Amino acid sequence: MTIVATLSADQARRIALRAQGLLGAPDRRAGVRGVLRHLGAVQLDTISVLARSHELVPYARLGAVGRGAVESAYWGAGSTFEYWSHAACILPVEEWPLFAFRRRRYRDRGHLWGHQVAPETYRHVLDRLRAEGPLTSTELGGAKKTSEWWDWSDTKIAVERALAFGDVVCNERRGWKRVYELAEQAVPAELFGREPADEECLRRLVAQAGAALGVATRADLTDYHRLRADQVDSVLADSGLVPVEVAGWDSPAWADPAALAGEGSISGSAAGRGRHRTTLLSPFDSLIWDRARTERIFGMAHRLEAYTPRHKRVHGYFAMPLLAGGRLVGRVDPARAGRTLVARQVSLDAPKHVEALAGALREAAEWVGCDAVRVETLADERLRPALERLLEQ
Repeated sequence: MTIVATLSADQARRIALRAQGLLGAPDRRAGVRGVLRHLGAVQLDTISVLARSHELVPYARLGAVGRGAVESAYWGAGSTFEYWSHAACILPVEEWPLFAFRRRRYRDRGHLWGHQVAPETYRHVLDRLRAEGPLTSTELGGAKKTSEWWDWSDTKIAVERALAFGDVVCNERRGWKRVYELAEQAVPAELFGREPADEECLRRLVAQAGAALGVATRADLTDYHRLRADQVDSVLADSGLVPVEVAGWDSPAWADPAALAGEGSISGSAAGRGRHRTTLLSPFDSLIWDRARTERIFGMAHRLEAYTPRHKRVHGYFAMPLLAGGRLVGRVDPARAGRTLVARQVSLDAPKHVEALAGALREAAEWVGCDAVRVETLADERLRPALERLLEQ
């Protein structure tokens, strides 16, 4: 394996930021769909504090794009679908053929997460969708009450199985409920009929992950679309990514050649310069969703504490890292109270980041329709006068 470039830690960090759309001028013409196509996947999650995570991802890159525009870019336009990638993710519809390997694996397994369903129930779900068009799980009869708990009905199990197998697709949500449609009707014909071999699927997904990450270890590439290490190993040499060495990284790394050219790391040019975005990041943002990578690149050990008992939380329920100057420099745990954005818990690495924090809070408040910001707990209370003065500007 011939190393084509040796990168400093700072170069690797800038390459990662640029690859994720957080360094350099944002492509506003491409908009939210452009962000999705570039990242390859945007993770979904039920938690909504400042906004839902899938809204926060384009916001972080484009600024205060209208939330209605975000939703319309994702749902119902026929340009996306939901599937299992890094987790449950929104994916560009162009990637439908690339997940054929995963659909085949689910079919070979013959069940979904241990759930079995009668063949006639499965057929009935498909027949209803064929006859009635797109339906939510509730409309299909998606839940049943067992004792004191709500559980999946056989119909819900069947439609989720059909989603995993690729017989149905979700490219719309209503009130956060999936809307299911026959894949043969929802996926463009030129994509629906394509079933690449596993090797081609994996090779292109590894290449896509490498382009979205910029520079990555094998573990990083594996995590992006939740592939297995042996799957990545089988196609890495043919993925188009090139071997590099990164100062301070213990593992071998690979880079997207376009990302290297953008950094100017080979030619020695000044191409690596660009405008850094100052923003709050969702914990599920693809820049930081891999905790080991986040700590390696940014030196921040960040964990989502939403499922941690309250008395054990360190940074808060949905602490959002603050990105400023290309570094993660603090955390904010946000909430909303009427038209006030509440920063329930705030910490900064250094006093010099107060101005960036104030700017990020003001912009976020305006974006979600708040006209005031209140800071409750500040790790360093000596910063409060300066912060409140900046927030009032």
